[in-house]
Amino acid sequence: MSEQIYIGIDLGGTTVKVGICDSKGKLIQTYEGPTESEGGYEQVTDNITTYVKKIVEDSTFSWDNVAGIGAGIAGFVDKNGLVKRAANLGWDNVQVKEILEEKTGKPVTVNNDANVAALGEVWSGAGVGVSDVICYTLGTGVGGGIIIENKIHQGFNGMAGEIGHMSVVPDLEAIQCGCGQKGCLETVSSATGIIRMAKDAVERGERTSLSLLDNITAKDVFDAARVNDEVSIRIVKRAAYYLGRSMSMLAFVLNPQRFIVGGGVSKAGDILFDQIRENFEKFTPDAIKEGVDIVPATLGNDAGIVGAAGLNLFKV
Repeated sequence: MSEQIYIGIDLGGTTVKVGICDSKGKLIQTYEGPTESEGGYEQVTDNITTYVKKIVEDSTFSWDNVAGIGAGIAGFVDKNGLVKRAANLGWDNVQVKEILEEKTGKPVTVNNDANVAALGEVWSGAGVGVSDVICYTLGTGVGGGIIIENKIHQGFNGMAGEIGHMSVVPDLEAIQCGCGQKGCLETVSSATGIIRMAKDAVERGERTSLSLLDNITAKDVFDAARVNDEVSIRIVKRAAYYLGRSMSMLAFVLNPQRFIVGGGVSKAGDILFDQIRENFEKFTPDAIKEGVDIVPATLGNDAGIVGAAGLNLFKV
C-alpha cells in the first residue's frame, strides 16, 4: 500500500497556508497563497483547491496518496462542517465541507482554528503522549481547544472550547467584550486586553515607561515588566491571574493532564507562565491539580496546518 498523506489547511483572512503531513504528524511540505476573500466563498474555495493540488504536484507524492483534507477556520463551525460565522472572511452559513469535497473529490473535515491548533499540539507538539489536554491560544483574542481521549471535544453543536468568553472578571471591573458579554477572559488576557489596560494607565497619567511609546504592544508591556515598571507588572499580574483562575475552573470540570498555551502572548515566557502556574496552584486543590502541568506550545504557526491535517486521521 502506498504511503498515505494528509493535507492541512489554515484558512486566514489574507493568506491560505497549506501543508502535507505524514501519518505521524510530521510536516513535510508547505505552501501559501492569497485568500482573496473579497471574491466570496466560491473564489476562496477555488483558491484552496488550487493550492492543495499544487502542493501535491510539487511533492514526491501523487493525488492517490492523499487520504484526507482538513481545514481550520477562525469562527463558529458546527459538527457538519457548516461555517456559521467567520468574521474575517465575511462568511455566514457556508457549507465548506461539502464544497471542498465536491471540488477535490477527497474526504474533508472542517473545524474551528483553535480546536485544530490543539489537535496539532497533541498529535506532534507539546501534547504528545497526553490524551486529555486543554489548549489556550493567546493572540488578538483568547482561543481554546479541548482534547479528551485524543479527540476534540466539540459539545452538542460544536461550540465547546470558547474559553476566551468565559466571564471571569468581577462586575465592578468588567468591560464589554466583542461577543456582547462583559468580563470575558479575552478582555484581560489577550494581546488586545493587555494593550487596552496599558493605554488606560497611560491616559490616567500613571507613571510608566509605556507613556514614552507611540504604539504600545503586548511585548512592550512584558518587556517593561521585566525591568520593574510597576504599571506593567500590575497588568501582567492581572492577565496571569485570570488565566490561572480560568484553568482552575476548567480543571474542576474536565480534569485535563496538561494545559498548553500558545499564540503570540505566550512568547513572553517565564514572566507569564510562572504567574499562571502560581495562580492555578492557589485556586486548585491537591486532588485535582496533582500531575497537571502548564506548558508552552511548541508548533508555533504550524499548529493550525498540522492539526487540520490530522482531522481526518483522528476521525473528529
